[in-house]
Amino acid sequence: MTPLPEPMALTDRIDIFPTGQLPVDQLVTIYWSDRNVPFIDAKTDDDAAFALGLVHAHLRMGQMEILRFISQGRLAEIAGPFSGIMEMERALRTIDLGKSSREVYANMPAHSKAWLDNFVRGLNYYQAQVKELPHEHKVMGRKRDRWEAHELLTIGRLASVDYNWPIWLQLLPLRERDDWPEIFAQALKEGTASATSFAADDNRAAQRFTQILTVAAKWGSNSFAISKDKSNTGSSIIASDPHLGVGLPNIWLVAGVKSPSMHMVGLMIPGMPFVAVGRNADIAWGGTSLRSAGSDLFDVSNIPKDQITERVIDVDVRWWPDRKMTIRETPYGPIISDVPMVPKKEGEMFALKWNGHLPTDELTAMLNLNMATDFEGFATALEEFSISAQNFIYADAKGNIGQVTATHIPKRSHEMPEDLILPLEKVAAWDTMLTSAELPWTYNPDQGFVATANNKPSESIAPIGYFFSGDDRVLRMRDILGHGENMSVADIRKLQTDTYMQSAVVLRNAIIERGHEIDDLTDEAQATLVALEGWNGRYEVEAIGPVALQGVSGRLMPQLLDSIQLAILETGGNQLGEYATLILSMPTDKINPLLGQALHDAQETMAEYSNWGEMHPLKLKHNLAMVPLLGGRYEFDVMPWPGSTDTLWKGDHAIGISESLTRYGAQARHVSDMSDLDSNWFVLLGGNDGWINAENFIDQAKLFQRGEMMHIPMRIETIKKTFPYKTILTP
Repeated sequence: MTPLPEPMALTDRIDIFPTGQLPVDQLVTIYWSDRNVPFIDAKTDDDAAFALGLVHAHLRMGQMEILRFISQGRLAEIAGPFSGIMEMERALRTIDLGKSSREVYANMPAHSKAWLDNFVRGLNYYQAQVKELPHEHKVMGRKRDRWEAHELLTIGRLASVDYNWPIWLQLLPLRERDDWPEIFAQALKEGTASATSFAADDNRAAQRFTQILTVAAKWGSNSFAISKDKSNTGSSIIASDPHLGVGLPNIWLVAGVKSPSMHMVGLMIPGMPFVAVGRNADIAWGGTSLRSAGSDLFDVSNIPKDQITERVIDVDVRWWPDRKMTIRETPYGPIISDVPMVPKKEGEMFALKWNGHLPTDELTAMLNLNMATDFEGFATALEEFSISAQNFIYADAKGNIGQVTATHIPKRSHEMPEDLILPLEKVAAWDTMLTSAELPWTYNPDQGFVATANNKPSESIAPIGYFFSGDDRVLRMRDILGHGENMSVADIRKLQTDTYMQSAVVLRNAIIERGHEIDDLTDEAQATLVALEGWNGRYEVEAIGPVALQGVSGRLMPQLLDSIQLAILETGGNQLGEYATLILSMPTDKINPLLGQALHDAQETMAEYSNWGEMHPLKLKHNLAMVPLLGGRYEFDVMPWPGSTDTLWKGDHAIGISESLTRYGAQARHVSDMSDLDSNWFVLLGGNDGWINAENFIDQAKLFQRGEMMHIPMRIETIKKTFPYKTILTP
């Protein structure tokens, strides 16, 4: 078994960075903060992109190698012949995330291709020069495989997989039921979902597939901006909280670049040479998953046989004989019903049509956005952006704010679909694709702020999607921002860490109201009511109220609803509110004995967990922990964690009476005050350095837990004064 690396100081990590006789045209200086955040100062764009490639490889080469294999569906090649691995590989190979990557690269405009090519040169140069490969390479048995540009574009597709897929895996098994039409109609009515909750317990392969997609997929987030009229700084302030699966290394790294065309700082996905969340000298941007309907399933049972093609893939299997895999495809997409984990009826055959298979160029869109100087340039850049569908938030140095709905979706009818599997005549909707130019947007709205939290977007000429988040988070932001005046950066940062959940208060009040109607409550039940009455609705680490609520609802709801009803409500963003409505509407003779017993038994949960932090921990684990047989050696810390399923400090968890691990949620933050180039703050759940056991591997975790952030300036003069280390790259 490969031993974990020995601890390594920041200075030792910087010392291994290549410096002399590099393929650069002029001197390049990389400044390093004490948290290992790099800022590149280059005199040419080519050198800047090359240095950025060096930086990504230095900080996250091992993580990028994992993303390379996941995105290409080459799981057995690194993890062996385990059944779960082979099932996920079959699904990923069938979907073929990189189907259009080579075409996208071939058609890129010259400036984008030059930036990407130089970035790839940097990746490969670093990998060839560094003496010791990361731990991940050793565990996976990998050597120094050169990177190609199309592979990075495929990683971008992995980060943009469709939010609807896990929902489908939850709903597809129910199509065998006689009451399926009613179930599907109710699911559409709920119209909301929590991605990490999907996949029924009896479909373990689907659960694993969803888990591996959350490594990089952008399915959540909060983002908001206030105009100069609401801030105390004389300009706009922007804030973003990406929500993804929690794991190490963090899927984001923080970096800055200054060159003739670029002057930016922000959150970047390893292997993606642009700032996804951050700012330049003139504008700032953030965003949340739009959760749009970027895919459809089409019945292809009756298409002519000559429309079905096959491709045979040679599958390398570690420690085992290699295999062959046959993938069937149609003009309407791959036949996804061939994947064993995908539930289907007897004899049914359906294909996946996904906008990610179309040759859209998000890298160019983001590079153009990174260079934009005003809202027009920002919005124009996003017209080319398709996946992952985003609500993009905008702020600029002049105090303006805005929001753009960025995706490409088919012009479907507003009629709700009757089934998940659509008749083939519905494919005609894909002949007309709508872009952000035809979807809702706003600029300097009267209320003085913009805010998004995966909630249902404004009405459009075609339905944008069917499954959106509940309203708790967006209503909380609207309430605070709507009443706020003269707001400071400190106020904005405080809002990011808010743990109040209105729907939980509604459920608490329903339990209290019906509980007081019961005459023969035990002392234990009375104690539970007292704990609920004393709770302020905030999921704080020291609070006992959330434990009481879990203890009651986790026992009561399975007695009031069958498993199908629970599953439908679980896909709803207002799950707790629906529970409250059910409790208040039930006849006294039915609810009293069940609620009385649940209140009594909740004391067992409260005795086991003295506060929410004990019941709701976060385990910081490396993504290698998902590989069979490796397990616990990649768990690095366990921390009590605030937040809940729909608080601004999101910490998604199951509803139940035992430990509720944080599975998904807030894991990076950004705030910029646009009145000052140097007024930028970032923090990662983990650290900026992906080298296991390095000084900056998890050094920001406690910072994040305390609600604190790193100050990252943009002026080179300030960076020289505040970043204690530098690396000079010489030609």
